[in-house]
Amino acid sequence: MRIEQMIEERFVCSKCGGNHCQTKEVSMSGAGLSKMFDIQHNHFLFVSCTNCGYVEVFNPDILEGKKRGQLGSILDVFFG
Repeated sequence: MRIEQMIEERFVCSKCGGNHCQTKEVSMSGAGLSKMFDIQHNHFLFVSCTNCGYVEVFNPDILEGKKRGQLGSILDVFFG
């Protein structure tokens, strides 16, 4: 089961108590050379409550216990 599905099944908003959400994976560059070359090696899951709009941010690397998005980072180097 994907981590996004697990979050959506177990979601309870910490602000309003709602139990429906939407997840979106977002990639960002870091500082230094990765910023200069637009290498987006930081990946996060943004989980939005569909009731009140409150957003929580999760690091999928920690939740899954592995690094994700490495292929995308490599492709960013070549295709920007």
